[in-house]
Amino acid sequence: MAEQAVLDKQIHPGDEDSAKRRQIIAGAHAVFLAQGFDAASMNDIARAAGVSKGTLYVYFDNKEQLFEAIVEEECDAQAEGIFDLDPDDHDVEAVLKRLGVAYVKFLCRPEKASAVRTVIAIADRMPEIGRKFYEAGPAVGIGRLAAYLSAQTAASVLAVGDCEVAAAQFMESCHAMLFKPIVFNFAPAPSPEQIERVVGIAVTTFMAAYRVPRRS
Repeated sequence: MAEQAVLDKQIHPGDEDSAKRRQIIAGAHAVFLAQGFDAASMNDIARAAGVSKGTLYVYFDNKEQLFEAIVEEECDAQAEGIFDLDPDDHDVEAVLKRLGVAYVKFLCRPEKASAVRTVIAIADRMPEIGRKFYEAGPAVGIGRLAAYLSAQTAASVLAVGDCEVAAAQFMESCHAMLFKPIVFNFAPAPSPEQIERVVGIAVTTFMAAYRVPRRS
């Protein structure tokens, strides 16, 4: 059976987005969420994905590689859409409000908090996974928002001295009192009203600090 799996892979080389690969990742994701990284086994993952162990090992050498693939997918989902910012859109307040609400809703999903807990738990002994998670996730978001803020500063809409710091601080302020309670299992996911309120305060504070006053 393992030999057939290898043959199937050779027939379709480099098919990184194949249905089988997505099937395996989905199964692994469910197992990691239910059991945590350390307790999960390749047997459990193969069973959850509905594939043989031979097929599983054709696509992934170990559960570390599987977890890395899940991290990359999670980060790609965050970057796609949420941080697609138009530098020519000068309605900064509206842009930040949309961004903040979408970002916090994504971040505060229970499965996202579980993934973050798992990354934190294994980052000491597998720092490469922690680095990849940050580089492909938070760092991408900060970079894209910083580029947008830089464009607005060049257009004299904002006056931001350090766009990277301002972007990071804005993102942190959007999920203040919302995300950490979920990560530590202190509180459930926030309501849409809570998210709107906290993000609204973050946007108001940001605009008060960086908006260029209009000439009368």
